[in-house]
Amino acid sequence: MTTAEQVLDSPLGLQGNAPAHHAPRQKTPQTVALRPPAPTGIWPTGLLAAAAWVALGLLTLLWPNKEVGFNDWAFTREFGIATLVVAALLFAISLLGHRAGKLARTLRPAGQWLVALAVVLALWEIGTAKLGVLPSPFFAPPQSLIDVVHEDWQRLGLSTAYSLRLLANGFVLGALIGFVTGVSIGWSRIAGYWVHPLLRFLGPVPASALLPLAFFFAPSSYSAAVFLVGLATFFPVAVLTWSGVASVHKSYYDVARTLGASERFLVLRVAIPAALPQVFVGLFMGLGASFSVLITAEMMGVKAGLGWYLQWAQGWAAYANMYAALFVMAALCSGLITLLFKVRDRVLSWQKGTVKW
Repeated sequence: MTTAEQVLDSPLGLQGNAPAHHAPRQKTPQTVALRPPAPTGIWPTGLLAAAAWVALGLLTLLWPNKEVGFNDWAFTREFGIATLVVAALLFAISLLGHRAGKLARTLRPAGQWLVALAVVLALWEIGTAKLGVLPSPFFAPPQSLIDVVHEDWQRLGLSTAYSLRLLANGFVLGALIGFVTGVSIGWSRIAGYWVHPLLRFLGPVPASALLPLAFFFAPSSYSAAVFLVGLATFFPVAVLTWSGVASVHKSYYDVARTLGASERFLVLRVAIPAALPQVFVGLFMGLGASFSVLITAEMMGVKAGLGWYLQWAQGWAAYANMYAALFVMAALCSGLITLLFKVRDRVLSWQKGTVKW
């Protein structure tokens, strides 16, 4: 191990991106993670949310549905009972206060959203099932989503699994190639000379615009879809990684070289850690772009997935199924973004003392 590697691995070495010093470090005050205050007393917003959900349940159960054609809107009673159960839980949590523990701390910041959600569902229910203002079958009430899950959960679940597999293959492939490309461009002048113009010329082209070429040259529709998802992920990850590596302060490299660091050590232990914050920005951008391309690719050629399910539902005028698929997409995308945030917080935990989160 070289002198630089010994110093940088020691407690007096580089911490994140900070250069090493031979002088002993001064003690800095320890940062303490502040937890949200424990909820005390009755939760007024929770009581308001419970009242809103009670009103939604009574509206659903007591107001007869307007019959439009052959639509009797099944599961209306089950939906009303479910809203009353939610109201009872909110009422109990509101009265328990700090005794509700972690559940109360989680729900209290979302109190106003819980009220708004009940209001939106009530307006949705009134406009569709109760008054029929929104024409059927293009618009369906909330209880129709329960009907879709009950009747078609196997097809919807299988489509979600296929989309997750396709997204995982394309996103991981595009992120890895984009990361390696970005590091190469940011570190090597030769790689930057040859790859940078191609990246600037081909990168801004939307991946969905290459659908015909991808499906023509790829051996299968699935491999074409993987290529398109990977391409949508590749560009933002490559550009942000290149920017992160290129913006590392020269003094960090000088300190490491003075201590005898090798070229490999400079790349792996100085350049890449310093570029990681921008790499994660590229991953977030690539995730959104790859998700939109995923749905488009599945609509065009793939025989399974949420995009295929959307096209199938539109073809059969099953608009309730289409809305259910849209909700699944939103939940899936939100869950993946949350997971990526967790990974970022874990990998970049060394930033918590210097960067506001």
